[in-house]
Amino acid sequence: MTEGKIVSWLKSEGDPVRAGEAIMVVESDKADMDVEAFEDGFLAKIHVGEGEQAEVGALVAVIVANEADIASVQTGAAAPVLATPAAAPAASTSTPVNVAAAPEFEFTRIDMPALSSTMKEGKIVSWLKAEGDAVTSGEAIMVVESDKADMDVEAFEDGFLAHISIQEGGSCEVGKPVAFIATSKDDIPALKAYAATVTGGGATSAAAPPASMAAAAATPKPAIKTSASSSSASSSGGGRVVASPLAKKRAEEVGLDLSTVIGTGPEGRITGADVEKAIASGGSGKAAVSKKPDAVSKPKWVPAPGVIAATPTAKAAAKKAGIDISAIVGTGNFGRVTLDDVKAATGEKKPAAAKKPSAPGAAVVELPEGLVPFTGMQKAVSSNMEKSLAVPIFRVSRDIVTNKFDDLYQQVKSKGVSVSALLAKAVGLAVAKHPIMNSSYDPSGGIMYKSDINIAMAVAIDGGLITPTIKNANERNIYDIGENWKELVDKAKTGGLKPDDYQSGTFTITNLGMFGVNQFDAILPPGQGSILAIGATQEAVVPDKSAVLGLKMVKKMTVTLTCDHRPIYGADAALFLKTLADILENKIDMLLK
Repeated sequence: MTEGKIVSWLKSEGDPVRAGEAIMVVESDKADMDVEAFEDGFLAKIHVGEGEQAEVGALVAVIVANEADIASVQTGAAAPVLATPAAAPAASTSTPVNVAAAPEFEFTRIDMPALSSTMKEGKIVSWLKAEGDAVTSGEAIMVVESDKADMDVEAFEDGFLAHISIQEGGSCEVGKPVAFIATSKDDIPALKAYAATVTGGGATSAAAPPASMAAAAATPKPAIKTSASSSSASSSGGGRVVASPLAKKRAEEVGLDLSTVIGTGPEGRITGADVEKAIASGGSGKAAVSKKPDAVSKPKWVPAPGVIAATPTAKAAAKKAGIDISAIVGTGNFGRVTLDDVKAATGEKKPAAAKKPSAPGAAVVELPEGLVPFTGMQKAVSSNMEKSLAVPIFRVSRDIVTNKFDDLYQQVKSKGVSVSALLAKAVGLAVAKHPIMNSSYDPSGGIMYKSDINIAMAVAIDGGLITPTIKNANERNIYDIGENWKELVDKAKTGGLKPDDYQSGTFTITNLGMFGVNQFDAILPPGQGSILAIGATQEAVVPDKSAVLGLKMVKKMTVTLTCDHRPIYGADAALFLKTLADILENKIDMLLK
């Protein structure tokens, strides 16, 4: 694809847009696809109208964070630009040295996809196919680590994996080629030779798109085919249902089976309107649509029947050694067989011997050594923490008696309500009484208020930190919040969160109380005005005139609020904590409403 055509705009100039919401339909050389926004804001100006075409990487529209900036953008004056939707990653203007002419036959180039709006580069965790293997449309061919999670990337064409440009463990910028797929097996040698000249051992001819591009979809983008294709957009090999991202998102929310929906889009593609129509009619003949999707509990990728989970180098080594790779127990990611596993099986490499305990019964501790590069998520966290250093902050702490809160938790615990769910509800109610706590500083020189109270809560996962978000926490009942929170945590642990699940928070809670931490200070997340740090509950003796000895035992926890001092002042923070304490100490029944 070198250019795209705007089929239709789903939003008009001046309309508000939400992260994850489809804003336009683009016609590529393959099919019509919805393009989603990655940030909340307002569609300030449309540069390419319906029916018009634009080169890949060209500016097609501008999204601004503030409605007041729309006029500045439309008149050409400078204004803070939140996102500039484009059709796809731009091709580099520079040409690598000794690049061979493109082959005459059809082939597909797989580029590093943008798996989140902040992703600038990705790392190949593992290849699920080896060079020469056959691939089918919709089949996962590699696992990519972004700055948020590991995700499978699927092939969008049938063919044969001719060349892998970026090996396992390697990284490259978004939009650069990582592999090539040949339509015919006979074309593999020629395509492999061409691919080697294009990549040049890691250099590519494609430039990474800006992280704010709305075209960088949250799901892996289609592979770029170098020649026109006649395959239908409505279906593919294996019976895969083809639907717009908006339709898939809506169907997942309500638990609707897309295979039961009749598509009215181009070549039978399922649109968001088709899903809404199916929901209104009771789920297209299926059982009534459930209100909540099932919690994610299965792993991200499971090998298909007969497929051996092994790295390409492991497969090649096993084949050379003449051993059955299916009999080897894998120790790699997702249980895949690695080269070291094969070497251990052939005796070429002995398994690492466990060190003898220094004392009877003492556990052996293997200490890490040397530099361990950051994962994509760790890089993102590090970058965000550095940005917070430029924010003028202050902190306010307060003790809150939790006897009634603890009693309520014991009552609802068996119904699936966690401490986190109760805290989210309580904080949401307190924020509703103090809207300034739901605001943030705007670079234009003002206060940005948010109409929705979305409580983000920090969750430590393997390799990083992420903040799943409970939306509209002040308006929902605790049982709904409890169920939603469990789903979000399960998705966080399996890498299944979507950008909107962790980028939409307006107020953040971080809780280390379960680790016995009494009190701590939290670092303010970018784009927010407040973060609340929760400490552990401790018993304390306090004065009580009604007690025999004038004293009584209570449970207390220390909470510390970190605020941006530009929009929020000390009195605001103190009044907010006073309201939160009043809810937890005296008005606990509010959490049940």
